[in-house]
Amino acid sequence: MKSFRLATMLAAGLLLAPGHPFAQELSGSQVVRTLDRLQGGAPAIDLALLMEEAAASAGKGVAALPDWQKLSKLSQLIVEIDFENDSIAIEPKSYRTVGMIADALHHPNLRRYKFLVVGHTSSTGDAKHNLDLSQKRANAIMEALSTTFAIAPDRLFAIGVGEEWLVDPSNPQAADNRRVQLVNLGLVK
Repeated sequence: MKSFRLATMLAAGLLLAPGHPFAQELSGSQVVRTLDRLQGGAPAIDLALLMEEAAASAGKGVAALPDWQKLSKLSQLIVEIDFENDSIAIEPKSYRTVGMIADALHHPNLRRYKFLVVGHTSSTGDAKHNLDLSQKRANAIMEALSTTFAIAPDRLFAIGVGEEWLVDPSNPQAADNRRVQLVNLGLVK
């Protein structure tokens, strides 16, 4: 299993270019360095608008929409988190990964930032179901980080995008497509 995947994409961004050849195993210090790479000020992100557009475009794609393209300019990290099939229950083996994320978010370099937890699914099931499941999974990660690992809840936001950005578009049902993405939204105000 690949625990972490690096996706620090700026101009093209993971959201616009789902195939990311830069994947590699990461350590806790690499997680900090990856998420601490803001290029200038973070663009204002309207999370309610993103959620609305995702719901309205389930199965049709939202990557080309300007509000979604803003995310591609932010520091981000792809993390493989295993869930029970068609469930929000985090597999026990993935708690180590969630713990490493929490350790990174507690690091002094990242304590000043807020983060978006983006849930992704494979294309198994219909688009609306996958969108709902990805939102619930993003919420589950956010809840685990805030309750179990004491990350301040005002630093975390969750959104699900279903099957919109497959890591492996040639195999849309592949497990690699089921993942969580962390995006640095900029300074906590």
